[in-house]
Amino acid sequence: MAASEMCVRSSREFWTILLGRSALREPAQIESELDRNWERLLSGVSYYKLPSSASAEKLKADKDVAQPMKDFALRISKFLNLDELQSVQVLQSYLQEDFRGTRESLKTVLQDERQSQALLLKIFDYYYDERICLLRCVLFLLTYFQDERHPYRAEYSKCIEKLEKDLIPRYRQQFQDLFRAEAPTWETHGNLMTERQLSRWFVQCLREQAVILEIIFLYYAYFEMQPADLLSFTQIFKEQGFGRRQTNRHLLDKSMDALIDRIGYFSSLILVEGMDIEFLHKCALEDRTDQHQFTNIPDICKDLDQLLLTFGDIPHHAPVLLAWVLLRHTLSPEESGPVVRRIGSIALQLNVFQYLSCMLKALGSGGINFTSSTARMCIYGLISFVVTSFEEDALGSQQDIVDAACEVLASPGLPEVFWETKPNVGLGMILDNAVGIFPHNIKPLLQLLTALLSDKSTAKKVYSFLDKMSFYTEVFKMKPNDILSHEDETLWRRQAPKLLYPFGQGQTNLRMPQGTLGQVMMGDQGYVVRWDYSYSCWTLFTCEIEMLLHVVSTADVLQHCQRVKPIIDLVYKVISTDWSISDCLLPITSRVYMLLQRLTSVINPPVDIIASCVNCLTVLAARMPAKVWADLHHTGFLPFATVPLTSMAQAIRAEGMKAGNYGNLLVLIEQPQGEYAVTIAFLRLVTTLVKGQLGSTQSKGLIPCVLLVLKEMLPSYCKWRYNSYGVQERIGCLILELIHAILNLSPDGETQGSNLSLQSLCVYSLANTEAGQAVVSIVGVGVDVIDMVMAAHPSSGGTEGPGQMLIQTVKLAFSVTNNVIRLKPPSDDVSLLEQALTQHGSHGNNPIAVLAKYIYHKHDPALPRLAIQLLKRLATVAPMSVYACLGSDAAAIRDAFLTRLQSKTEDMRIKVMILEFLTVAVETQPGLIELFLNLEVKNGTEGSKEFLLREWSCLQIVLDLIDSTQQGKYWCPPLLHRAALSFLHALWQDRRDSAISVLRTKDKFWENLMTPLFGTLPEPSELTEPCIIETCSLVMKIICLEIYYVVRGSLEKSLKDMLEKYSRLERYQYWSGYIKSLVCHMAETEGDRISSVTECRMLVSAWRILLILSSSHPDIMHLTDTRVQKELFMDILHSTKAVLLAPVSIPCLQLGSLLTTLLMILLKQWKRVITSSTEILDPLAQILESVLQADQQLMERTKTEVYSVLISVLQIQRLNVNELPQLPQLLPSVCETVQEEALALLDSTRHAALLSESMTEDKDSMDMDASPKSFHSDERDGVCVLALHLLKELCRVDANGDHWLQVMRRLPVLPSILGTLELSLRAKQNLHFSEATLHLLLTLARTPQGAKAVAGAGVIQSIGLPLLSVYEISSNGTSQSGFSRKSQDAPSWSGVYRLSMSLMESLLKTLRYNFLNEALDFVGVHQERILQCLNAVRSVQSLACLDEADHTVGFLLQLSNFCKEWQFHLPQLLRDVQVNLSYLCQTCTYLLHSKKMLHLYLQTKSGDGAPTGPPAQPQRASQTPSKALHSEPVDVEQRALLAVQNSLLKILSKTLATLRHFTPDLCQILLDQSLDLAEFNILFVLSFTMPAFDSDVAPSFGTLLATMSVALNMLGEADRKKEPASLSVEALASAEETQSLRSLLMFTMENCFYVLISQALRYLKDPSFHIRDKQRMKQELSSELSTLLSSLSRYFRRGSPSSPAGVTLPSPHSKPSSVGSKMSLESQEPLIQLVQAFIRHVQR
Repeated sequence: MAASEMCVRSSREFWTILLGRSALREPAQIESELDRNWERLLSGVSYYKLPSSASAEKLKADKDVAQPMKDFALRISKFLNLDELQSVQVLQSYLQEDFRGTRESLKTVLQDERQSQALLLKIFDYYYDERICLLRCVLFLLTYFQDERHPYRAEYSKCIEKLEKDLIPRYRQQFQDLFRAEAPTWETHGNLMTERQLSRWFVQCLREQAVILEIIFLYYAYFEMQPADLLSFTQIFKEQGFGRRQTNRHLLDKSMDALIDRIGYFSSLILVEGMDIEFLHKCALEDRTDQHQFTNIPDICKDLDQLLLTFGDIPHHAPVLLAWVLLRHTLSPEESGPVVRRIGSIALQLNVFQYLSCMLKALGSGGINFTSSTARMCIYGLISFVVTSFEEDALGSQQDIVDAACEVLASPGLPEVFWETKPNVGLGMILDNAVGIFPHNIKPLLQLLTALLSDKSTAKKVYSFLDKMSFYTEVFKMKPNDILSHEDETLWRRQAPKLLYPFGQGQTNLRMPQGTLGQVMMGDQGYVVRWDYSYSCWTLFTCEIEMLLHVVSTADVLQHCQRVKPIIDLVYKVISTDWSISDCLLPITSRVYMLLQRLTSVINPPVDIIASCVNCLTVLAARMPAKVWADLHHTGFLPFATVPLTSMAQAIRAEGMKAGNYGNLLVLIEQPQGEYAVTIAFLRLVTTLVKGQLGSTQSKGLIPCVLLVLKEMLPSYCKWRYNSYGVQERIGCLILELIHAILNLSPDGETQGSNLSLQSLCVYSLANTEAGQAVVSIVGVGVDVIDMVMAAHPSSGGTEGPGQMLIQTVKLAFSVTNNVIRLKPPSDDVSLLEQALTQHGSHGNNPIAVLAKYIYHKHDPALPRLAIQLLKRLATVAPMSVYACLGSDAAAIRDAFLTRLQSKTEDMRIKVMILEFLTVAVETQPGLIELFLNLEVKNGTEGSKEFLLREWSCLQIVLDLIDSTQQGKYWCPPLLHRAALSFLHALWQDRRDSAISVLRTKDKFWENLMTPLFGTLPEPSELTEPCIIETCSLVMKIICLEIYYVVRGSLEKSLKDMLEKYSRLERYQYWSGYIKSLVCHMAETEGDRISSVTECRMLVSAWRILLILSSSHPDIMHLTDTRVQKELFMDILHSTKAVLLAPVSIPCLQLGSLLTTLLMILLKQWKRVITSSTEILDPLAQILESVLQADQQLMERTKTEVYSVLISVLQIQRLNVNELPQLPQLLPSVCETVQEEALALLDSTRHAALLSESMTEDKDSMDMDASPKSFHSDERDGVCVLALHLLKELCRVDANGDHWLQVMRRLPVLPSILGTLELSLRAKQNLHFSEATLHLLLTLARTPQGAKAVAGAGVIQSIGLPLLSVYEISSNGTSQSGFSRKSQDAPSWSGVYRLSMSLMESLLKTLRYNFLNEALDFVGVHQERILQCLNAVRSVQSLACLDEADHTVGFLLQLSNFCKEWQFHLPQLLRDVQVNLSYLCQTCTYLLHSKKMLHLYLQTKSGDGAPTGPPAQPQRASQTPSKALHSEPVDVEQRALLAVQNSLLKILSKTLATLRHFTPDLCQILLDQSLDLAEFNILFVLSFTMPAFDSDVAPSFGTLLATMSVALNMLGEADRKKEPASLSVEALASAEETQSLRSLLMFTMENCFYVLISQALRYLKDPSFHIRDKQRMKQELSSELSTLLSSLSRYFRRGSPSSPAGVTLPSPHSKPSSVGSKMSLESQEPLIQLVQAFIRHVQR
């Protein structure tokens, strides 16, 4: 890394600090810098000493400087004639600031002679810039040390006090040394001192002379010059010839004229300022001339007389001579008469006033600066005294005096001074003389008054002055006839009234009344008459404009234009200064439009007055753009379209567009002449109209104007002819300002709903035409060209001139390019602009490399900042590698970036932009970020995972920036700290493991990173740095990413310690409370403080992630205390309440959405925090009420989230009606929402169905199965669906129906949802709504009141027949929709069918005979589906299919209680169901018996392998990822097999329970001899073979025996615990699941014994069977049952679970008649006794 801050600052760095462009901005820091460097300032350029042997010896003895550096420093010393030690300092400064290579390349450069010579020449330029910067620092101090508005005035003033005594003598001596210096030669300075370098040396010599003289001039503007010093300076300047008699004048060429003139100007100004003319004038007025310093020094005066008498051969002598004439004439008029006359005549011969005008224009060429204003103050005093002391006629041309006076008055403060002085003194006399010839000569007066306008007060004075004019001057060659004259012809009287302008009736005119007197004077042109006539000049101006309109087509037009132009200029200045006067000037401004139209239509239009008219309209357009546009549109001046503009292609081709009068004027007049006043005015006018935010029609009218700029001006303005230097840059800057204004238009100012707007036109043109290429060429100017232009300008301050104009133009080009790329519509095609920017060039001409090299620019910190911003944009959107574009310069540019980033004095905004660029590069530019990370593999081993930081790595700088000891210091402000953390966050987010591995192991990294989280932030209402909030949020996100991605055991100990400290110091509670207060403050202010809204949302989001991670990793995050969890949860709840109860604002809604989702997540993890439902449900109820009352469109998402939270709370708490006092409040609102949403969905579905029918009329029949898309948003987390789920939970709480029945009687909720459900089922739409509705109905159906309400609302009509639409039965009897293999948890129409089946089951169970007919109707309608479902288990073992079979058998179990009614209504279906249930029993038994076969069958039958559905309660995944990955396949297979076995067992148990109702009752068949056996069909055939999977094998007694055997085996397996290799039932189940499984198996065995015994007795009682078969059955049953009985007895002796009739089972709805079915463990023996009794019975 580069060396740290050097003990000796470079002069350029010191200059940057004084300008306020560095990080040092506090007054104390500025004072410290001045105290450290004031002696250097006092020394000036003499600070740089000549070589000496002592310095050379010291350098050789210095061991800190490398030998190659020493050798090169000695070469520098000889070439620059500079002290050896200072040569080392210059070299170090250059390497730090301007060297464009790496430290490695420096070694090569120093060793290579040719390259080292090039480096030496660059240091040559750098050294000269250092000298100028040092002088600029002194100049800057003198400029502002008495400026009360400057923030460092006091510090500057203290420094000037130190410099005051010795500054002038030293600088005067330096000036003399400079102009007397001998030119260097190759003998003295080495062979590099060529003619070119010699010329460069001389230019530097002249520049330093000019700056030193400027310093002396400013010094004497504040401090008095002694007469002896004046004599001394006069002698020096005479010797030097005011810059023209340089010792090395043989080196002069034309390019140095500006510097020579500047030396002469300041030489002249110093002498004039030394005479203190202003004080002399004051003394003369107050008659105390003896107080002037030149009063009693005759010797010095005589010497000066003699000296000045030799002046006169150089124009620079003129003001000095004039000032000396005034001084001598005032102080000793008698003694100095001849001298005064002689010197005065010489001054006039030198055209002193013309010289003053030229001098002031030259000094103010780059704009009004302090030096030019001071010079104007100096000359103001001179001219004022001259005009007061001498007759104006004796001073030469009046116009020259007026021009000089106007230049003087350009200084901002002088117009106020003028109006405060007496009118008969100073410049007031010039004004009076100008009035004397007005309006005959109109220009002088208007020129002066225009210059006298500076603010509103002076504008009103000028307006009043002209509004009350008392004299009217005319010139007559001959005496008119209507005049009566005095005898001596000195007084005329007008005999008749006269109209002063030859206009017709009704037009504005001036009427001079009869009897008006006029004073007559004879002049060169004839009689000059000054009429005593009062009138308003504004009326006269109106007449003058009207007169020009009359003569516009005559030969007099140019003469009248010369009279009207000063009028327009004056009006422009008045309106721009004080808008309130514009109404009074309406007669003039309203005529400007016509004037513009007429003048631009003539053959040779006068461009000067046209430009003035356009400037005037520009000022008007700033205040009333619509009116100016409306009036200007009819003049034909602007480009226009002859056909309506409808498309972008038409606009780009410029179809039907005319250039207007301006376009013709540009091509025919301005371009050939090379003067562009009208073009400059036109660009300003269009820019002003654009910024005026015109309406859509007017904005479209501006499209031709903008198109002219984009097509004809921007691509070619660089090729135009120019007469004046700087105009090209000015036009380019104005064009870009116009485009910049358009690209930054707000959406309100653009055309809404149209593809063609000003902004879209600009974006398209710049992106896809040659206009964009022109902008790219401006971007590609490069830092070298800018530096060259800045160096060539003679200005001393470096803050004005062509260089600044060029910098401004390039900055605008950056901004325009950035905005075009930002606004360009997304497209796969790369635009021409992006191609031009990202094309690969040669020799470093690549635009990306040019952009990156702006980092070397030092004059304006905004330029590199904007360049980096554009680079950041390109790195994000352009398909290219920045690293590749940089080529061989990549490392050097990286070093330059990092040098500025690590500098403590660098402008903070540049540092922030660099870090933002690197942050973007982390994701989008992998090569570039690796270059900046600059890591190396530890020990250089391949494949190593350990990395080290190299010397030039951005990570080290970032680590320094986040160092807790650096925070709060000036070089690390909060914004920079935030940017550094943002970069680190990008590394973690993009998983840059190499960088992360280095960072996380750095000492105190985690401590420094988490420091912001341990601080105390200001209260939200007092927060002034919102970026602090963002900083803390970034820290939280980095910690979360680290914990989330890193294996738990691999976390760094320091991070663990910090997390423990975070919890121990109660930082969770602090941040929870602070975020709560922040959110509440934002809710109170309604998000008005937009500046901090983004940061607030970021902090809430980060806090949300942190809490979510803490809930899943409580041990790592040390957040296990339930008390703390509850406190955090309640803070979030109250924060949510605050933002959602506040008046609706988008920021509040966004925060509310974040917080409600956080509540949902935490509720699932922190169930223990809900100790009291009231404290949670009360705020939630208030939130819901507020949300329901707000704008529903805005609240749509928020409403769903609030519903979800309420659902979660109710599901967790399982409250009863007494524990939910908010129930009466919640139920009505939720029911209203459900009704409204259901009806809205009904209308939407109907509309979609109608539209679908119309769209599918012409479709091919193959597409008829496709279900039409719904236009309604039926989402799983939509308002309607969640409202139904919430209503379900509320109804579950209100089990007795005390509240919901009342609400539903008042509101037709059930009819509404059932109507929508019916339509949804028919149209097969709104799946989520249908599922939610059925869940609600299922909950209601479980209570008698609910079941009655559901049945009474017509549920069977809404579900029965419409449910047919959700599945289809094919001709071959298989279902096309239903038996899918996806998880039963996924929303599907088969799931809707299953829910409908469960609903029928629940209603039948609850209502029994009251719902029997509806149940039989349902089973009759869906009998095919039911039978297929029972049969499908053999072919499809997906969990969804098994689940449907489970629900179907459950419904049939309930319906089997009503066998007789079923037999009466649907006898065939009953028989089919009995047969299918028997086969289903056989299938389940076979699959449960052959587990290996079932496993293989699942793998071969399933499309995706084993079923993926999860078990009821899957075990938590392994904590160690490696172990989890190793065991995952086995666990998945086990869980899948277990899930299928559980489902098959449930189906089997319900099937057997149903078959019990279809077989005779045991007691009845044993005791009732008259039992009608025909009522009971034979269910199992008389066979004892094992159950087969083939459907041709009928179910038999062997099936039942196998079922009992399987159940008994599974009971045994449930008792065997530790068999890891087996696929045992309990392998992944908990103890509770195992207990439930045992009960289910016992229930299955009981029912199986029951059915077996009953069916056996049915056979024995049936006379149709042969006795031999009955005997064989007895033998087989006796043998098999004895075996089973012995096994069962052994199991009971070990202990067995209770029968499932006593526990909650999926569907144990029947009551088995076994005596022991509801008894405890000890009472199970009667089952054995029953079986034993049956065995004895059959053995008889």
